Amino acid sequence: MIYLFYGPNELARSEAVAEMRASLPAAVADLNISVLDGRKLTIEQLVAACEAHPFLADRRLVIVYDALKHSKAGKAREELRDYCERAPATCDLVFVEQDEVDRRHLLFTYLSKRGAVREFPLLSGPELLRWIERRAKSLQATIEPAAAQRLVDLAGNDSRALANELAKLATYAGRGGTIDQAAVDRLVTDQQEQNLFTFIDDLSTRRLGAALRGARALIEDGQAPPYMLFMLARQIRILLHVRQLVAQRRRPDDIANELGLKPFVARKAAEQARNFTAAELVTAHDRLLELDHAIKTGKMQAETALELFVVEMCQAQRRQG
Repeated sequence: MIYLFYGPNELARSEAVAEMRASLPAAVADLNISVLDGRKLTIEQLVAACEAHPFLADRRLVIVYDALKHSKAGKAREELRDYCERAPATCDLVFVEQDEVDRRHLLFTYLSKRGAVREFPLLSGPELLRWIERRAKSLQATIEPAAAQRLVDLAGNDSRALANELAKLATYAGRGGTIDQAAVDRLVTDQQEQNLFTFIDDLSTRRLGAALRGARALIEDGQAPPYMLFMLARQIRILLHVRQLVAQRRRPDDIANELGLKPFVARKAAEQARNFTAAELVTAHDRLLELDHAIKTGKMQAETALELFVVEMCQAQRRQG
């Protein structure tokens, strides 16, 4: 049997591969599994892996990562397709693509007709919440609906990240325990990220004293001033993009998906963007580039540059206000 697993849900893909591995006798599984890298794959390597005789088992399993992505158009793809047609019945051949698949690809077309194709999309909405509930149950815990939604807000819809957070939350709740929203806020929220949001809130509302205290608190919390300036520049770019998308009447979840943000981050950015004009954000970004150059050329210390930026931002907004 020949399979194609693809799609952005890395955890679901990995679990499907693990299930196929587990179908082989445990004692001889390693002797009957070959894993090949599509970046370096040759037809000779594939033939050798697939046609090796199973050892004390009925079948072999050959897993090839990213062959469709890296196979060159023309002869290489045709050879791959042709071999799939004559692969031995004693071998299960699994193509795993870690990125999006070009549906016009010769091998995709062939496998769609002759193989078993499974897509693993990222989950969203009620389907994602149901998955979280099932996952918590498999960890011998129960999660409240509000807690599940809060988890999505903070961690996004990446299944691997959600699974890791759920494992931590289930351990905290204890066997048979219930995960509530307070537990999610306590264990999942990135406190440094929260502090950065608070700092930017203070900047956007011209609270100079609070913004300076927030900057110093972040430094005391271990954040290096150059990194904070970098994060400020990144956040300003996010706010510029968010302003554009909000003007197009895009929903926060859509904005999060388009910009690759957690839903909570997208909603917070939409709130912050309302406190700036586009011109103010562009000016602030340009000023950060100037300060970065001053730091790298030794004309200014990073901590001084950070505090100067805070003062300039608050004073400029106060004058405009």
